[in-house]
Amino acid sequence: MVEIGVAQQIDSDQVAKEASKGILPITPTGPDFKQKSVRGGAAVMLSQGIGVGLQIITTVVLARLLSPTDYGLQAMVITLTGFFSLFKDAGLSVASVQRESITHDQFSTLFWINLGLGVLLTAMVAACAPLLVAFYKEPRLSWITVASATVFLLNSLVVQHKALLDRSMRFATSARIDVLSSVVGTVVAIGMAMAGFGYWALIVQTLSLYVVGMIASWIAMPWLPGRPRWTPELRSMLNFGGTVTLNSLVVFLAYNTEKVILGRFLGPASLGLYGRAYQLGNLPVQQLNSSMSSVAFPMLSRLQGDEARLKRSFLKAHSILVALTIPVVICCALFPQEIVSTLLGPKWQGTVPIVRLLSPAILVFALMNPFSWLLRATGRVQRSLNIALLIAPVVILAVLAGFRYGTTGVATAYSIAMLILLVPCVAWSKHGTGITTADYWDCIKRPLLAGLLGGVTGLLFRFACHGAMRALPLLLAEVGIFFAVYAFLLLFALGQKDFYLDLLKQFTGRNQAASEAS
Repeated sequence: MVEIGVAQQIDSDQVAKEASKGILPITPTGPDFKQKSVRGGAAVMLSQGIGVGLQIITTVVLARLLSPTDYGLQAMVITLTGFFSLFKDAGLSVASVQRESITHDQFSTLFWINLGLGVLLTAMVAACAPLLVAFYKEPRLSWITVASATVFLLNSLVVQHKALLDRSMRFATSARIDVLSSVVGTVVAIGMAMAGFGYWALIVQTLSLYVVGMIASWIAMPWLPGRPRWTPELRSMLNFGGTVTLNSLVVFLAYNTEKVILGRFLGPASLGLYGRAYQLGNLPVQQLNSSMSSVAFPMLSRLQGDEARLKRSFLKAHSILVALTIPVVICCALFPQEIVSTLLGPKWQGTVPIVRLLSPAILVFALMNPFSWLLRATGRVQRSLNIALLIAPVVILAVLAGFRYGTTGVATAYSIAMLILLVPCVAWSKHGTGITTADYWDCIKRPLLAGLLGGVTGLLFRFACHGAMRALPLLLAEVGIFFAVYAFLLLFALGQKDFYLDLLKQFTGRNQAASEAS
């Protein structure tokens, strides 16, 4: 059976055969490379769409079964586990995907390094439980922290298996695993919340995602590691991974300082409100970026020797991400009242201004973060780290300045800081890559303009009908009108129809060929 997104047909027998020779498969860059990338991207985007739908369902249900305090308790632990997550694979999954060729022995050694690191991180996070209890003055955090620590062991067992799936561009397989994990997590979370387990529903939901993902990945890629063997090439891979990890650490500190401060000084309820608002606006964008990255990074890594194709591919991927992100950002900025009332319910009204105020920061993420794909794929990880070192102090100082005004002050300061950083970070990122300012502007201007005009239309409708309709029908009407205007302007008035039709043809072409062959 032909599988969508597979760059070359690599089943378990082929992997075993190649592994016996000491060489693991790499992605070819033949004439059909574009089609394979597009189909792989479509498969991942579809899975992420299903994931977003499941997350919305989970959010709607759990928001009515759990309290802001339940979410706040989870957020307090996530701040700790999120910090240690930066070290969970030491950047070695990125290094093994980015490398042009890699042997079975090298992959095996990386597996054992990851496993040892997973055991260490599990012990360290569990040992931090008393410190977390003392810091937040919240005894319930003790067992939550211990339970959450096990995700590091589970993850370490599957890091290199997922890297193998990415190297062979088996994106459809990865997509199925993600969907299966999301479905199980949704069922577990809702079931436990209905049974009255409170915040434990959120904790066990996370654990179930890792357990299902680990089992499914081992089944999909039944590669068995051999004995660890040190080779000189591993040193450069460890250095690469270490730089990636340090970069992630700096970014984490920059983007999570406000959550630590709010939880420490304003308590779990305020942190729960801020965390829900941040997730409501950023989760869809984060998942879009994650799904695009899972395809774009392996693709760009394979093209790093062809500057022209690399540049074209990156700009197209960036344009698609921005076009998909703009509707989310505009809706969060213009219709937060209806979104919160519909998805979260009346007890979450405090998130409304936070959602609106965070929307500029979320837009900046979409405009700036894709450059990390390009920098990592081309080995410019040191520059990526230097950019993170610029971002961190600006964001942290802004958050500290806005804290005196509470959660809305923090959200405002966060967005202002990101807007200030946008131009210098983009300029630094594209320097020496062959991408000019005109190239970058050309890839983002059409979605931005279409979003602006579509947003004005939606806002005018809101003013005309506000108070005359209930929240849900008003939200559906606002979003429907906005999307209709946005799509028309982007595809027809601004001339993007051919671009997206070409993507559609690339996706459907293989299906037609498969039908003819069968």
